[in-house]
Amino acid sequence: MTRPVAVITETAELDPEPGLRLLSEAGFEARLVGSRDPEAIAAAAHDAVALIVGYARVDAALLDRLPAVRMLATMSAGTDMIDVQEAERRGLWVANLPDAATEDVAVHALAQALALVRRLPQADALVRGGGWSDDFIEVPRRSSELTLGLLGFGRIARMLARIAAPLFGRVVAHDPHATGRPDGVDLVDLDTLIADADVLSLHIPSTPRTRGMIDGPLLARMRPGSLLVNVARGDLVDPGALLTALDGGPLAGAALDVFPTEPPAADDPLRTHPRLLLSPHSAFLTDASLHAYATDPARNVIAWWTTGRPHTPVTGPATTPAPGTTPRQGAPA
Repeated sequence: MTRPVAVITETAELDPEPGLRLLSEAGFEARLVGSRDPEAIAAAAHDAVALIVGYARVDAALLDRLPAVRMLATMSAGTDMIDVQEAERRGLWVANLPDAATEDVAVHALAQALALVRRLPQADALVRGGGWSDDFIEVPRRSSELTLGLLGFGRIARMLARIAAPLFGRVVAHDPHATGRPDGVDLVDLDTLIADADVLSLHIPSTPRTRGMIDGPLLARMRPGSLLVNVARGDLVDPGALLTALDGGPLAGAALDVFPTEPPAADDPLRTHPRLLLSPHSAFLTDASLHAYATDPARNVIAWWTTGRPHTPVTGPATTPAPGTTPRQGAPA
C-alpha cells in the first residue's frame, strides 16, 4: 500500500528531524523541501496530502499545483503565510499552533516592557560610554503608577495580563472579539486604549485591516512619554511613523521583536535608533517551544489523518466527520 506523503516546506532555525520522525512512525512518507520557493515546494509536494508550512507563502497559485493536499499545518500561531480564505474555499483543513509559545512570548513582551519602563537600554549605553548615575537624566517612572494597554486579547495577551497585573497599576485591553469580564483587566474601546496606555503592547494578527494600523495619526494620540512593544507582526507598525513618534512625538521608547522586513537591511534606521530595544524575532524562543514547533505540526497532521480532525484547527471542511469518528483511511475530508 502506498504511504501518504507529508511535506515540510522549511523550518528556519528548527531541527526538522523530530517532526519527520513522528510522521514516518505514523506511516507517512515524510519529505523536507528546505525552501520557501514555490517551484521547489510544488516539485516536492506534487503528491502530498499534507503540507507543514514555516514561512513559505501558500496561495491559490501554489495550491493549484498541489492537487492532493487536503491539510495545511503551520509551525506558528499565525496563519498569515496561508491564504486561509482560499484554503477554506477549497475545503482544506488549516491548523496552527496556538499555544506552543504562549508563555514565552508573554514573558518576552513583559521583559521588553519593563526594560523600557526602567530605561535599561539607556542605562546600559550610559555605563558602557563611561558615564554614571549623575549623568542619567531620564528618570524612570514607577511601574505601579502606569497603565499597561493590550491591543488584542488572545492567549498571549491574557497571559501577559496575568503576569503583569501585580507590577502595573492598571491593565486595559481592546479586542472586539473578547467577551466577559476578565479578572483585573478593563476591556475598553480603541480610543480609550490609546489614550490611557502608558505602555501599549500589540497582540493582533496581520490582516488587511490591521496592516499599518499603528500609523502616524494613532501614534500621535498616545500619551506623552508612552512606550510601544511589538511581539506580534512587523507589518502592524508603520516604521516611518514610529521613527517620527520617537524623534519628536509622544513615544519615549519602543521595543520590537518583529519587523516589516526580516531581517531588516543593515542600514535600516530601526537598527540604530537609540530609543529602540530590539530582538531578532526571538520572543517565541525557548528549548520547550522549539520542541513543540518541531513536533506539534506533525501531530496535527497525524491526528487529521487518523481521526478526520487536527488537534488545533483554524478552519476545515464542513463535511468532515464529527470528532470521535474514524473516516475512511486516505480520505479524511
